[in-house]
Amino acid sequence: MTANEKKDLQHLIQEVEQEKSLLDGRDFIMVFLIIVIAFAFIFPKIYIANQIYYKSRKINKLLDDYEILKEEHRLLQQKLEYIRFKNQVLDSIF
Repeated sequence: MTANEKKDLQHLIQEVEQEKSLLDGRDFIMVFLIIVIAFAFIFPKIYIANQIYYKSRKINKLLDDYEILKEEHRLLQQKLEYIRFKNQVLDSIF
């Protein structure tokens, strides 16, 4: 190997090392951008899914309360009917 070939080889090695260091920086930036874009698409979906979950829990609780109140209303109506009947029967006896 001549001295000229050695210099060319060293020059090529330096160029490859510089390209490699630039490529690593570019790769880091690309990976970072991909992660940011992925979060930009995934985060709203997670947020919306959580909001739907919590709203449905509130709706289910309200529906349970509604069913309980309907049943209480039915029982109160029965008691009222019993009191009316009792009142009418007692009024007719006395």
